[in-house]
Amino acid sequence: MSCNKVLRVAADGSGDFRTVQEAVDAVPFSNRTRTVIQVAPGVYRQPVYVPKTKDFITLAGSCPDTTVLTWDNTASRIDHHQSPLVIGTGTFGCGSTIVEGEDFIVENITFENSAPQGSGQAVAIRVTADRCAFYNCRFDPCRCIITGNGGTSYAFLGRPWGPFARVVFAYTWMDCCIRPFGWHNWDKSENERSACFYEYRCSGPGCCLTNRVAWSRELLDDEAGSFISHPFVDPDPDRPWLAQKMAVRIPYSA
Repeated sequence: MSCNKVLRVAADGSGDFRTVQEAVDAVPFSNRTRTVIQVAPGVYRQPVYVPKTKDFITLAGSCPDTTVLTWDNTASRIDHHQSPLVIGTGTFGCGSTIVEGEDFIVENITFENSAPQGSGQAVAIRVTADRCAFYNCRFDPCRCIITGNGGTSYAFLGRPWGPFARVVFAYTWMDCCIRPFGWHNWDKSENERSACFYEYRCSGPGCCLTNRVAWSRELLDDEAGSFISHPFVDPDPDRPWLAQKMAVRIPYSA
């Protein structure tokens, strides 16, 4: 793979592009060069779509508190520059950011769906691609740190869209927006038998293990190791895809 290419985004016009989408559009299809899109601080109000084969893109901000990608689509109302035939409809198509390009890496960015509380399902980011990694990022609503702005006990940690769902929250501070029972079976009790919903050493007012649903649990130390170690996402040392080091604060693919 070729050396990094760098594109700069700044809303004030001081970069190569004013929007993140313009920078993504500049990356060629069937891309094989790690392309770092440096995003200057700002709130970027626009849906972002990373298509299939626009691979090896890194989005690099300086701080998630000051670099926010946001839009307000919901499952019942989608306003997007792409056709529903491309991005999908309903919950699947309403992500403020949609990533389909593989080997996608992000650092120091908040992904937000700014639809008002009570608008129904509203996705901050949807990722349907292999080998993606997020460093020091926030996801709002329900981000890790998981915080909320709609009062107490209104959000789930997760629901099994289908059987054999697996989710692990480790070392996560949870706000009071999390419902005490934590997880929902999506009204399909059969999913409770196959879903693997785990927590490990979490904290905060939303971390209430004694009230969680009976089919979720906290991991033991020896069980958690396999989920929180580097080999979980990069298991083959002879063919690594994710470097174990930072490159001037920007993660990059090996």
